[in-house]
Amino acid sequence: MTSSTEMSAMLKKRITLASLGEKEWLVLLLWFGLSILGTAKEILDGNINNYLVFKHVFLHVCEQKPLYISYPAEYQDVNLYGPIFSFIIAPFAWLPDKAGAMLWVIANAAFLFVAIRQLPLTRIQQNLILLFSSNELLGASSYLQFNQAIAACIILSFALILKGRNCWAAFFIVLGTLTKIYGIVGLAFFFFSDNRWRFIGSLLLWGLVLFLLPMLLSSPTYIIHSYKEWMEALSFKNEKNVHFEQGVLLQDISALGFIRRVFKLQHLNNLVVIIPAILLFLSQYLMLHWRHNSKFRLLLLCSTLLFPVLFSTSSESPTYIIAFPAICIWYMIQPATKWNNALFIFALIVCSFSHSDVFTPWVRHHIAVPYALKAFPCLLIWLIIIYQILTKKFLPPVSTHVAADTSALNT
Repeated sequence: MTSSTEMSAMLKKRITLASLGEKEWLVLLLWFGLSILGTAKEILDGNINNYLVFKHVFLHVCEQKPLYISYPAEYQDVNLYGPIFSFIIAPFAWLPDKAGAMLWVIANAAFLFVAIRQLPLTRIQQNLILLFSSNELLGASSYLQFNQAIAACIILSFALILKGRNCWAAFFIVLGTLTKIYGIVGLAFFFFSDNRWRFIGSLLLWGLVLFLLPMLLSSPTYIIHSYKEWMEALSFKNEKNVHFEQGVLLQDISALGFIRRVFKLQHLNNLVVIIPAILLFLSQYLMLHWRHNSKFRLLLLCSTLLFPVLFSTSSESPTYIIAFPAICIWYMIQPATKWNNALFIFALIVCSFSHSDVFTPWVRHHIAVPYALKAFPCLLIWLIIIYQILTKKFLPPVSTHVAADTSALNT
């Protein structure tokens, strides 16, 4: 039995979190305010290189120039997004660079905000997810990234399938996949669909439409060739990312990078880690009998959001805007125990703040970044999620009559 002291601590925690989650103004201030301030600083400092890369995807598609080579006169680095990205960035590319960059960041923040609002959780839980994830959003926004939208696509594919809106769920899966590959993990929710044939048909339809759409800006031959070059560019990038000793320290911030760097296994074959990870991920479907259980569904969503970040060599610090909301969702549906609280705080500090000024420069430059420390708490919680699913921890205790959907809420 739970002691009165434990009950009192649990109640106090819930009241505290509930009080924090009720402050709508604070949610909006941190979510959009931090994002806008961080972006404004980068714009004033002239650090909008990523936006210039994105803008020129549209311009280069229109001019039918190669999408995956360097253009040092226009920007640093190379584009790694699919041709459909030209349509996504088009409305912003027409604007002056500074205005376009700011509106681009706001649009991405708003897109993820709306996606989180669609989750089958209480308003307070949604607010807490937004609050706790706001620092990750700040990091992604400061780099003018598109990862916020990829996270939104994955979350929306989950939420829309649960609402029976298979066609739109398929749209977001295809859009995310043809933009940054990561979106393909939305297929993990296939078995939650109430009309799988309609879902499959929608995937094929949107796949055709979004594949052909960039041809309106250029030509069929150019777009088909661009997709081939895209695959080659991604393969080359993967090979480059693993050679961190040659200076690619800010890449491969993943479970792969963490294992490779901590254990000094520079030449570790990615498949040694990825194949067991895939098998573990697939093992969750042994519990599909419980696919109508809302907690099981949310745990699978968390696992799915974490997977592409943890097992991709292209993961960077800003990529964790995809993974960290999963940590927050997981926490929201856990019992209010000291262990869960400590684990979440550990993840919040090490994952969300390890690349920030909360850590000293020495720790950041000698430990957090070189050893891909940001990935460790996410890997730990991903393994815990797998364990919770395989051992049916999503089910309520047999001795209680509390509803499965509400017994474990932190609020």
